[in-house]
Amino acid sequence: MQATKFGVGQPVKRVEDIRLVTGQGAFASDYSPEGALHAVFLRSPHAHAKFAVTDIEAARALPGVRGVFIASDFAALGELPCLATMNNSDGSLTPLKPYPVMADGAAQHVGDIVAMAVADAHWQARDAAEAIAVDWEARPAVVDMEAALEDGAPRVFAGAPGNLAYDHEIGDKAKTDAVFARAAHAVRVKVVNPRVIANFLETRAAVAEYDSSSGRLTLHVGSQGVHHIQKTIARILKIKKDELRVTTNDVGGGFGTKTFVYREYPLVLEAAKRLGRPVVWRADRSEHFVGDAQGRDNLTVAEMALDEAGRFLALRLDILGNLGAYLSQFTPYIPYLGATMATGPYDIGALHARVRGVYTHTLPVDAYRGAGRPEAAYVLERLVDRCARALKLPREEIRARNLVKASQMPYRTPTDRTYDVGDFEGTLRACLAKADYARFGRRVEESRSRGMIRGVGMSSYIECTAWDDPETGAVVLEQSGDFTVLVGTQSNGQGHATAYAQVVSEYLDVPLSRVKVVQGDTDRVKSGAGTGASRSIPVGAVMVDRASRKLAGMLKDLAADKLEASSRDLEIADGRIRIAGTDRSISYEELAALPAATPERRTAIESFTPPQATYPNGTHVCEVEIDPETGRTRIVRYTVVDDFGVTLNPLLLEGQVHGGIAQGAGQALMEEAVYDPDGQLLTASLMDYCLPRADDLQNFAFETRNVPSTTNPMGLKGAGEAGTIGSTPAVMNAIGDALWRAYGVDHIDMPATPFSVFKAIRSRVAGG
Repeated sequence: MQATKFGVGQPVKRVEDIRLVTGQGAFASDYSPEGALHAVFLRSPHAHAKFAVTDIEAARALPGVRGVFIASDFAALGELPCLATMNNSDGSLTPLKPYPVMADGAAQHVGDIVAMAVADAHWQARDAAEAIAVDWEARPAVVDMEAALEDGAPRVFAGAPGNLAYDHEIGDKAKTDAVFARAAHAVRVKVVNPRVIANFLETRAAVAEYDSSSGRLTLHVGSQGVHHIQKTIARILKIKKDELRVTTNDVGGGFGTKTFVYREYPLVLEAAKRLGRPVVWRADRSEHFVGDAQGRDNLTVAEMALDEAGRFLALRLDILGNLGAYLSQFTPYIPYLGATMATGPYDIGALHARVRGVYTHTLPVDAYRGAGRPEAAYVLERLVDRCARALKLPREEIRARNLVKASQMPYRTPTDRTYDVGDFEGTLRACLAKADYARFGRRVEESRSRGMIRGVGMSSYIECTAWDDPETGAVVLEQSGDFTVLVGTQSNGQGHATAYAQVVSEYLDVPLSRVKVVQGDTDRVKSGAGTGASRSIPVGAVMVDRASRKLAGMLKDLAADKLEASSRDLEIADGRIRIAGTDRSISYEELAALPAATPERRTAIESFTPPQATYPNGTHVCEVEIDPETGRTRIVRYTVVDDFGVTLNPLLLEGQVHGGIAQGAGQALMEEAVYDPDGQLLTASLMDYCLPRADDLQNFAFETRNVPSTTNPMGLKGAGEAGTIGSTPAVMNAIGDALWRAYGVDHIDMPATPFSVFKAIRSRVAGG
């Protein structure tokens, strides 16, 4: 591999930005075929109710209405599948709750779909939906996990005893209990990971088309990967996969939530087929709040066993995961995935975790940026701070004492994960130095002089990324002399068009403008695992790297005949292939025009299947200042040092970290999906659900201290979720430090809103 000015490691600005900021983006909601109809869904206003649709004829009779559909119209369709079921500890599988494409006689959460209206115009479809007559019989609902497990709680699914979807254990219970029995210290915390809502800029949309001559359906949708959606919807519609084409163009944010197949997708496809016209559905923000999978929502009791010197000996966890009213695609797996990373970057010899998934009358919960790993890191880092306080040890010292050492690599955890490389203590020390941690006391005094209280928090994290699924794709020399990358990942704003082009440029030495990246079309890209688990660059870029290297060799072979030289004597430079040391060369355009340059000789197809996960890691240090008169918390300093292995593009990487920190800080300070006891979502709009804005955050001090991965051919580690994983505990530990330092408050849960902080302060002031 040769170094180029556009290649791997260069801080190249995103090539896609000019198109996007000048309004030339092509999002799902931008597409409206000629003659398209519009769909509107009637949704349940109750969290739990029996219902009967008593009249649809009045709706059908309204002007412009082309169809009104209820559950019985779709009885032949399959259900939405759960693709990641969990066994109980005894090996049994609790019966899965059916997830029909439309609720039939029973609504299980506010927003459950009970009917669909399709009309010439959106307003006509909305009028029709409102004209559908429904008799409702409201039933008691349960939204709290602990309440759902109590005797006599309303049942969400008759097949789940006590609303328990599964009860799974990992680790060695006997060993862990024995370690706790002889430990010098045992420290316990109970923490909440509140439910959050992924408020991406672009709400979901779907456009369905049917070609009666071929019998093919086409779905245009904002997604995180078209192939999974194609396969799953084909299963629901009971058609062959090739009878459905799925396309995704630009996507305005995904964060995991656009990975899944939602009911609206097969429903609009079926409507388009039956009505013989394209059908468009666009979610408004209210539908997003009550119709899209939500995230997090765990309650965890965690205990650490320690010896006299403050070394971690064993970890015990009891995790409750709120799964919602139905099992979305990967729902059951998310709490379990977090538990497999429960020991984090620390050397902990024994672990036992009990993980229980619980049904409630709420929206389904599924993967949200980090998917279980942020929940696990948050619990662990809150517990580590509590251990430091209990043993009267500096927080940085208890971490350094227990972090897995570089000399212990490769390191196998009690959950059978193998960390290949890392210098966790070195990263911690570097972050503390960069954060000027040694002079924090001076800043405390300065804040106190202004009537403020100040705290500092830290978190050391590790996560698993980019495992299992392969990517197969191609790099093609076009007749124009430009290049096309075909890859099955999906950009949701990360900058794939830039990153993949940089890899191509590394071997073929062309400007990024001469590389086109094609994703999101099941007709053009035949396979792909999409974007999630921070996999696109560690997996997709390796595939592109292999294909680019292969194509460079193929093109040299083509050029060798024309230049009458051995391919070994050729070099690639400045977008041409030339005989080294001479001025004899051929351009890519000239090469593509050669009779011998068949499409096969201009196309390099390659694959990459990751042999193991990669393990990015790092340390975050956050300082906050709290106004005790109002409870308002401000982040005043924020420092990150991360290990992401080889960096493909430092600018893109830093942007990913910044975005992740913002989302993690938002969860820590303000974000929470709140249901009332009857299952009504109280935070169902941006008037009630608070999101971080620019003035809620500080400039981030960020650097990398990279150790290349040994399990990834390019040394890459995933980075997309890391900022979210490290930030939430760092912010909450900083708030906890400030409250403990000033008032002796020893616990506060997320979100640390001004009201909750003020209440915690007043409880201590009033109490003494």
